Amino acid sequence: MEGGSSGLQRLVREVAKFGAVGGAGILVNLGVFNLVRHLTELPVVRASVIATVVAIVFNYLGFRYWTYRDRDKGGRTKELTLFLLFSAVGLVIENGLLYLATYGFGWDSPLQSNVFKFVGIGVATLFRFWSYRSWVFKALPARETVADAEAILEQAADSAEPKPTQRVF
Repeated sequence: MEGGSSGLQRLVREVAKFGAVGGAGILVNLGVFNLVRHLTELPVVRASVIATVVAIVFNYLGFRYWTYRDRDKGGRTKELTLFLLFSAVGLVIENGLLYLATYGFGWDSPLQSNVFKFVGIGVATLFRFWSYRSWVFKALPARETVADAEAILEQAADSAEPKPTQRVF
């Protein structure tokens, strides 16, 4: 039962770290969104896309170097490509909801924009958590699994060695 509880503890720690980076990313996202909206004449969704891209960069650094620092670091090009691909899907989810609220329902006051930006971030975060942990930041094999595999290989090597034969006349 301990293996299950330690797996649950690892998942809880992972969710907490993901949440900490994601929470900071939300602050970056909303901060940049409101800054761009107030300092420029860009439409709401364009300002949101800019903010989302800035948050994606921020989150990658936090996830790679803190949340998932113990994960497989091989194939950084593939990792970054997958991260950007899944982040782009999250960007579409997040900003699609904002687009629907703004242009579909006419809810475009600053408060409404921030509420739907936040809701979009929440929905996209569920997708991102699943996709990042499943495809981008893959777990390295547990030490116990590696030790078990090495023991099996050693046993196989030992049994494959030719044994001296005795001749009985």
